[in-house]
Amino acid sequence: MKSKLKALVQSRLLFAATQTINLSFFNASLIDAVISHPRSYATAVLPVVESYGETIKSIGNRDKRLEPADVLRRWGCSENDVSVIFLRQPSLHKIDVNNLQSKLQILSDLGVSSSDLVKIIHCRPRLLNCRLNKDLDQRIEYLERFFGSREVLLKAILRNPSLLTYDLHHRIKPVIAIFVNVGLSRKELIPMLLSRPTLIPRCNLNDEKMDYIRRTGVSKDSRMYKYVVTLFSISRIETIHEKIANLEKFGFSEDEILSLFGRSPLLLTLSVDKVQRNMTFALGTMKLSASTIACYPCLLYLNLETSLKPRYLLAEKIDDRGLVPRAKGPSMIRALRMTEKRFIKAFISCHPEAVAKELMIFYRSAKGIKRLAESSKRNMRKGFPF
Repeated sequence: MKSKLKALVQSRLLFAATQTINLSFFNASLIDAVISHPRSYATAVLPVVESYGETIKSIGNRDKRLEPADVLRRWGCSENDVSVIFLRQPSLHKIDVNNLQSKLQILSDLGVSSSDLVKIIHCRPRLLNCRLNKDLDQRIEYLERFFGSREVLLKAILRNPSLLTYDLHHRIKPVIAIFVNVGLSRKELIPMLLSRPTLIPRCNLNDEKMDYIRRTGVSKDSRMYKYVVTLFSISRIETIHEKIANLEKFGFSEDEILSLFGRSPLLLTLSVDKVQRNMTFALGTMKLSASTIACYPCLLYLNLETSLKPRYLLAEKIDDRGLVPRAKGPSMIRALRMTEKRFIKAFISCHPEAVAKELMIFYRSAKGIKRLAESSKRNMRKGFPF
């Protein structure tokens, strides 16, 4: 029994030596004394054993590798946030934790919260893989001075996280100088940068685009000028040519089209297919003239399947049955511009219950009509939409 106990104590001391723990006071005579009188030395040996255990525990904690997920959790991200971030950018599993901590500290100093981080990674998955600290102080100082406050800068970063990575001298300053040279003030440019995150990377104002802007007839003092300039600047010149040619098919001249763009710049954001379908229905089925569309460009923004066609068909049914009020002529334009709730109240709910029920069934069935082969249509992406 004594030989087994001695072997056990010696093996413990050997294990302690491999863990670089100093237990040299356990000499041979002390080992023999502990083995011979175990009860007498129990209280003396117990603190040493406890200290030995705590030391081993601390070494184990020190050797445990900190994972990126642990860093995100300590920063305030929930388990769901962490899973969403890794799902959007799997390479973050392998990022250096010290590098990740420094980047999270940068975002924290700017006021970015854990919920904001999820939105940022969803928008720019590779942001945490970029070199954020390169000329960061200089870039943040300039942007904060430009936007006027840290709060507005934070809004801009959440809209376009790449502001933290753009080169200050070769990307940000030159783009702002371009817009200032064409007549936009800092006050006008700030809301444009907030509403159009691609304004800095996609800005391109060549001579042809500037000629189009002049031909819209919008003066620099007009409130529409900043929208015209920014939308032309981020649109590809080939796309502008396609949209002008598409409207020319319906009888518009190039000058009329550019004047239309000046009065309603957001037409530049509509796809060729959408404009073509709405124009075909308005001119072919509704029998409206091209000049009417030019006066009411809002008709081109409406959804053909859920708004334009169902409301027109309902107006035709009301007219066929001789019901009032009717949506004819100018009142048709007003009906098309109404909200859904107001339209139903004005042209359906105003009738007796039986008639209103019949009209509602017809209206809902008209909204349920799908485009031919809509389910098999392929979504062809050309990159940036306009």
